[in-house]
Amino acid sequence: MRQILCLLPVVLVAIVAVRHRSVLVDGFGQLQSAHWPWLLAAGAATCLTWVAASFSRQGAVIQPLPRWRLLATQFAAGSANHLLPTGLGAGAVNLRFMSVCGVPLARSSAALALYLLAESVGRLSLLAALLLAFPDALRLGTLLPDGDAGPVLLAAGAVLAVAVAALALVRRLREPVLRFLRTALGEARSVHTRPSRALALWGGSFAFPALQAAGLVAVGQALGLPVPPAHMALAYLAATVAVALVPTPGGIGSVEAALIIALVAAGGPVAVATAVVLAYRIITVWVPLVPGALTLGALVRLKVI
Repeated sequence: MRQILCLLPVVLVAIVAVRHRSVLVDGFGQLQSAHWPWLLAAGAATCLTWVAASFSRQGAVIQPLPRWRLLATQFAAGSANHLLPTGLGAGAVNLRFMSVCGVPLARSSAALALYLLAESVGRLSLLAALLLAFPDALRLGTLLPDGDAGPVLLAAGAVLAVAVAALALVRRLREPVLRFLRTALGEARSVHTRPSRALALWGGSFAFPALQAAGLVAVGQALGLPVPPAHMALAYLAATVAVALVPTPGGIGSVEAALIIALVAAGGPVAVATAVVLAYRIITVWVPLVPGALTLGALVRLKVI
């Protein structure tokens, strides 16, 4: 079974690559005409996102985690995140890693929730800051077709209402949720009593989306996208926030569409914006996917996860 699990990530990568072969061909074609120094900067920013994720993961839990294994796990988790619905792959890999490191399931689950909360706060805070600094940079009305905002908000409200009603009426559901919330709040208090942990958690949570946006800016510069860098970063954050709840593996498909729409809303030509997005996703998703899958298989084989 362990040998099968070692090979499974590579098989899934091959399946995903075949299904999206047209995107791969177009993306690699765009890279041929780009300015390579900027592409190298985008690659460096992508690598630093795994470092930022490692800091955030360590900051979310009191128990020290093995540094190099933690970094390797974040690299492998990125690959798993592109093979499973958004967030599930990385969450499962990190839960298993913390379990192997001796962190109880309740505390590791609370640490995962704290990480997700901090990363969301960091992303939304950066987006809000850029919107305040550049209020006219993005025509937000173009991110959704006319008439779609109402149904989206209505659906979100309905889901929230159902969740609240289920917690209020179903005791078997309410009690474990309340236990988890108590554990999560206790873990959050413990983390914030240690300045080094709090700094790692929040520093990494702000650095992670900032580095992702910097990668898109570098690719935009490489392909000559006529949009100011700050506006590109704003477009990236707005697009990723908009598709955060879309349950597609790694956001494949939904992220590309949202990024193209956001870059066009920021003033970029459609053709160049499409080229930038394809090249960006090649660098951040497809190039690390195979080595990430191999690392994931190796970590499984070595019983690190």
